[in-house]
Amino acid sequence: MKDETKLVTAGRDPENNLGIVNPPVYHASTVLYPTVAALDASRARREKGERGVYYGRAGTPTTFSLEDMVCAVEGGHRCMVYPSGLAAIVASLMSFVEAGDHILMVDSVYGPTRRFCNTLAKRINVDSTFYDPAIGAGIAELIQDNTKVVYVEAPGSQTFVMQDIPAIAEAAHARGCTVLMDNTWASPLYCKPFTLGVDVSIQAGTKYIVGHSDVMIGTACANEASWPELEVTSRMLGHTAGPDDVYLAQRGMRTLSVRLKQHWENGLKVAEWLKGQDVVECVMHPALPDDPGHELWKRDFLGASGLFGTTLKPCPRAALGALIDDLELFGMGASWGGYESLVLPQDPNASRSVTPWPYEGPCLRFHIGLEDPDDLIADLDAGFKRLNAAL
Repeated sequence: MKDETKLVTAGRDPENNLGIVNPPVYHASTVLYPTVAALDASRARREKGERGVYYGRAGTPTTFSLEDMVCAVEGGHRCMVYPSGLAAIVASLMSFVEAGDHILMVDSVYGPTRRFCNTLAKRINVDSTFYDPAIGAGIAELIQDNTKVVYVEAPGSQTFVMQDIPAIAEAAHARGCTVLMDNTWASPLYCKPFTLGVDVSIQAGTKYIVGHSDVMIGTACANEASWPELEVTSRMLGHTAGPDDVYLAQRGMRTLSVRLKQHWENGLKVAEWLKGQDVVECVMHPALPDDPGHELWKRDFLGASGLFGTTLKPCPRAALGALIDDLELFGMGASWGGYESLVLPQDPNASRSVTPWPYEGPCLRFHIGLEDPDDLIADLDAGFKRLNAAL
């Protein structure tokens, strides 16, 4: 079954739902049992790790529907849903480390993940070493006897560096490490982490799964070997997501295929246009043929999203403001993955410790939404004219 069909059919059961197309939204905390025997049977199933309706925090059919949808498209054995992408990241990391352990973390990782390694992980005596995203099989030299997790993110935050995930996973597994991946950029549709050797794939479903900039939610899918630890730790941390947010994530995921194709097409068109601007130093987009990570992207990914980076030649902050402040179609704010276009100034060197960013000019992160790309280009063209006039 093709992914487009899975997105429409997975997690649905109209025959047991009065013929209604969409799964119902269960608002639940307490679950009642008619007899002591039924309560005992429920507890026995829970102790075996079987999925079921035991208490609201443990999930309802609404939650299970989204979990099944994500697993059907992304792969893996089972899936957990969390109240945010960061909650999914932290729960996944904490599932596989304890005091005295060591994490190998990619240097181009999402900023809050880095902060977890530098703060909360240290409090529980877990050390982290950040590594060059381009290290590939060379990561074997960094693996210590107490290394338990190797974390990858491709493409990396801000600068969109690609990683050789199969080579890293092979080296990690040879030393008994668990491989975690942040797969938010490509979504479950355009990257299949479990075919690349990943053990746990994490999504900020807030982005493309939801797709409408109105819900915070996260997911983590695990292979069969990694699932028990992920589930136990996540349950102990008390993670759950509200049923209305889960429902909106379900609804967003039904249209993921058609949305993401448009993000991909629009993003490439705008990225190509940006490459032709005199004040642009470089465009970081792995789907561009001249991008350093293009061959890895073409080998391991099935498509691209609308998120990429651009570095400008050095210019005064006021000139950067002239470009951005009066854009009509680009909002300026955190997050991405919604239907609208965004731009956000960033400083890669502020969150790197291994591989310095070699350019001095400002770095911009673009998310290209579902607007007509010609309108977006016209808006940017006016902005660059303002920038040039301010130089």
